[in-house]
Amino acid sequence: MKLEYSRNVAGRMFESPLLEAGSRVHPVTPFLLYVPLIAGLLVHGLARGVTTAAWTLAMLPTGWLTWSLMEYFIHRYFFHWEGSGPFTRKLHDVVHGYHHKYPDDAARLVMPLGASIPLAFVIGAALWALGRPEATLPYFCGIVAGYLFYDFTHWSTHYRTPLTAWGRALRAHHMAHHFADPNKNYGISHRWLDGVVGTLKVR
Repeated sequence: MKLEYSRNVAGRMFESPLLEAGSRVHPVTPFLLYVPLIAGLLVHGLARGVTTAAWTLAMLPTGWLTWSLMEYFIHRYFFHWEGSGPFTRKLHDVVHGYHHKYPDDAARLVMPLGASIPLAFVIGAALWALGRPEATLPYFCGIVAGYLFYDFTHWSTHYRTPLTAWGRALRAHHMAHHFADPNKNYGISHRWLDGVVGTLKVR
């Protein structure tokens, strides 16, 4: 991916007004949908005996870790895959290329519901099919919680001034991905996996 970007401006992604509107999302929107979903599933699962406190304590962080891995590999191998034809290039522009071209567009800093809902449904259905809800229910909730933290972190690194040393380090990590080397620093809500697999940009 080339270093091509325009600062402090927004562009148009779709000619269709409907698709254009659907591609823009307020950063609070995912939380309004998924926080009640997580809470409802956990309350239901614990109250009805579908799962237990022990399974929940074990599988919530496991799900969060799973999302951390998904976040890295989706970003590296799907978001940054450009292909070789006009269709794949257009797909790349829609999925992630636009964000690199217009990194300051505040309406496109979290995943739109048109992308996150199908992904959550596929993951949830696959886990449900395993037939072990005592483990997969809190595991699914951990994945979704990790996703929400990713959305918040991504929005925050672009939109807010960090208040902590950790926040400043995470922001520098992501800004280096945008403005120094887009083939490094694929982690958004973490930096450790870049270090493990060798894609950490060393200053």
